[in-house]
Amino acid sequence: NQYFQAFPEYGPERMGAPIQAFTRISTEPITLRCSVQNPEVVVVLDPSLLSVVNVLEGMKPGGIIIVNSPDSAEKIRKEINAGKEIKVFTVNATRVAIDTIGKPIPNTPMIGAFIKATEIVTLENVTEHLKKSFGKKFSKEIVDGNIEAVKRAFEEVTSG
Repeated sequence: NQYFQAFPEYGPERMGAPIQAFTRISTEPITLRCSVQNPEVVVVLDPSLLSVVNVLEGMKPGGIIIVNSPDSAEKIRKEINAGKEIKVFTVNATRVAIDTIGKPIPNTPMIGAFIKATEIVTLENVTEHLKKSFGKKFSKEIVDGNIEAVKRAFEEVTSG
């Protein structure tokens, strides 16, 4: 079994300002109720944040960063000054979202990149979960588009 905890951290920022959200995944029950100080994985949905936020803050060697960007992982590595001990992945999740679900919403494609980069869960488990949970609320066309978005980002994510 896996346990998880997820929550956003909002401040007094204006609408559209950068936010952080945290997710913990563990094989043990999670008792912490605070933000993540030393992330093992960082997912950046908006690449403009790379020049505003230190996305590597607190990350230990062996950490993974996944960025929604049309740029190569090598270019992003240089931009954020990630040493060789950090694994950098990129995928153009916005393009994938436009192509598969018709909207520039990178969240779902980034799940595919996350799966490939971390191997925490399998692609099959995620697509089955999407079918079950999205199938209750959305049309088959929307469900299929989101599943295709996950699969495409899984295939297109690159590392460097």
